[in-house]
Amino acid sequence: MPKPANAAGDSNQQARVLILACGALAKEILELNQANQWNAFDLHCIPAKYHNYPDKIPGLVRRELRRFKDDYEKIFVAFGDCGTGGLLDVVLEEEGVERLPGAHCYAFFAGLEQFDALQEQELGTFYLTDFFVRHFDSILRKPFKLDNPQIKAMMFSNYKRVMYLGQNSTPELQARAKTQAEFLGLDYEFRHTGYGELNTSLSQIVNLA
Repeated sequence: MPKPANAAGDSNQQARVLILACGALAKEILELNQANQWNAFDLHCIPAKYHNYPDKIPGLVRRELRRFKDDYEKIFVAFGDCGTGGLLDVVLEEEGVERLPGAHCYAFFAGLEQFDALQEQELGTFYLTDFFVRHFDSILRKPFKLDNPQIKAMMFSNYKRVMYLGQNSTPELQARAKTQAEFLGLDYEFRHTGYGELNTSLSQIVNLA
């Protein structure tokens, strides 16, 4: 795997903090770095495709933590639980590392209480973020063979709506999300969340370093 990238763009500068992140958050983390003018940190991402293989996430995170633990004063994991059923938290407790709050990126983008309210409003909600709208075909449609109507019906029969939680959503992204909802045969709703608790959590880590 490549060496972590310095968020300030200086590959020769050794940062004190490493953010070990899901690849689905890389763009937002770099945007926050630029907007907040944080001191430099290094960013290392695990490919977002592992959203489809959550059983592999804890082992991958442990491997990368041990790979970099002697190189940084602090490592922070920018993942939710991401479907690991608590196994990621077991790894992080053993390694002495913190992660983002919540079960997944939808929760910390929306805000934990706001996300719970959305779930109470409609349990059968399928969520999208900017990343998943941009990569809908490669992350969802093709791997799960959703062009097969029987597979699509089987996977989404209990869903009622698509909720697009937008970070920097453009009209083009919103149009794509609506088309994706239509493809899934679900109602469509949009809510602008911005960066939510991703901003709060990373600010605490980077500014305290």
